[in-house]
Amino acid sequence: MTLVQVFDPPMCCSTGVCGPSVDPQLVRFAADLDWLAQQGVAVERYNLAQQPAAFAADGEVRAALEADEDVLPLVKVDGGVRCTKSYPSRDELAAWAGLEAPEASIFSDAVAELVAIGAAVASNCEPCFRYHYDRARKLGVSLDDMWAAVTLAQNVKDTPAQAVSQLAERYLRREAAPAQKPSGGGCCD
Repeated sequence: MTLVQVFDPPMCCSTGVCGPSVDPQLVRFAADLDWLAQQGVAVERYNLAQQPAAFAADGEVRAALEADEDVLPLVKVDGGVRCTKSYPSRDELAAWAGLEAPEASIFSDAVAELVAIGAAVASNCEPCFRYHYDRARKLGVSLDDMWAAVTLAQNVKDTPAQAVSQLAERYLRREAAPAQKPSGGGCCD
């Protein structure tokens, strides 16, 4: 069985996929590693901030860090260094593991930023929107595409609000009847 080992730079968690400003490259790479594992490849991932002993125990990794402190991330396949200073693509990982090339993914950095813009709108997070707007512009995402993401997110966000408003209207526009206390089982009892 092929073994892929990833030695990450110091990150806040095991994948770096957390917090308000997630790097889309880390999201892509985490998905690529999950895909590898689903194909039967053994995957081990080490974070310098959380598992420094793994870095010290591997002679090649330790030597690479001593020669260049900016060498991370470092990827080894079956004990040999295959990649340093960047995360490899799924195609590269597949080739190194002796797997068929996977179908091309449409989930690019630009698509990730559109998703993040939509999530920022849906969660009412102004700093998140500004951050992902700037990243999307740097990636060449058009204003029309960003507007489409915002519109879709707003529609998804508004649908449940409209449904509960319609429910309230149905209840409150009934013929005048004496107010009755709920008989239990409600959310505010």
